[in-house]
Amino acid sequence: MRIALNIGGHHHDLDSIREQARQAAEDGLAGVWMSQIFGPDALTALALVGQDVVDLELGVSIVPIYGRHPLALAMQARTVHAAVGGRLTLGIGPSHQLVVEAFYGESYAKPYTRTKEYLAALLPLLAGDAADIAGDEITARGRLEIDAPSAPPVLVAGLGPKMLRLAGTQAAGTTLWMVGPNTIAERIAPTITKAAADAGRPAPRILAGVTAVVTDDPDAARERSATEQGIYGSLPAYQHMMESEGVRGPADLVIAGSEDHVADGLRRYAAAGATDVRVTILTGDDDERHRTRALLRDLRRRAP
Repeated sequence: MRIALNIGGHHHDLDSIREQARQAAEDGLAGVWMSQIFGPDALTALALVGQDVVDLELGVSIVPIYGRHPLALAMQARTVHAAVGGRLTLGIGPSHQLVVEAFYGESYAKPYTRTKEYLAALLPLLAGDAADIAGDEITARGRLEIDAPSAPPVLVAGLGPKMLRLAGTQAAGTTLWMVGPNTIAERIAPTITKAAADAGRPAPRILAGVTAVVTDDPDAARERSATEQGIYGSLPAYQHMMESEGVRGPADLVIAGSEDHVADGLRRYAAAGATDVRVTILTGDDDERHRTRALLRDLRRRAP
């Protein structure tokens, strides 16, 4: 299992984001990931980060497909991929009805259809080929003239069976958030792995987003999570995942405790079928952050 660091989060300035990436490189982690929410544009930030760190995978998990036409996203992603020497991995997904309808003013009636048609346009564009699709949700025609060493791999945010099968047959894998190890083992991994195998594709990546912190006060850590991450518990897609895992809310998914406890928690994701974890270090004091960084560094060094 590859261990990467989820950066950005509460850091809304580029200097802090760059410093987090440099720390991940110093710690020997496999990569850094950013989520595209309402902070700095993740792809633009990673283009800057890529000039500071030369060996890490640079990933976005996820860019919402509503609000960005596939031609525009492909243009930006292929440019960034070229700028960072072919190290970009692009995660995409339909986001949530609340975000799409309340903030973007678009209809969320057909998120699966939108994602399927979006991929049909995006993948050839990323590969340097022409897109020619006129679907129910997406119309995209044209070709980009951007030199890049390759096409960046694409991960699709998939929680339900249809989206996971789409990810397995069309993309390089899936990117997850608010999904526990039991659900990965019982629902996520079997579905996407079978879909990829049936399509004659390589085994898919399963990127699990995990919040963790090494601390002497796990109850306080879970209280912080309930405050900072509570919004996720109100979104139906994540509610279903937490019900599947048998937990009440995001705070119950946080891995908080001693070094051994956090290490065991992360290993559960690997045993469940996650090929990668992107770890968000829960906010706390400097000692907790340093201890968590040291643990991730140690796990990375001991990984086969």
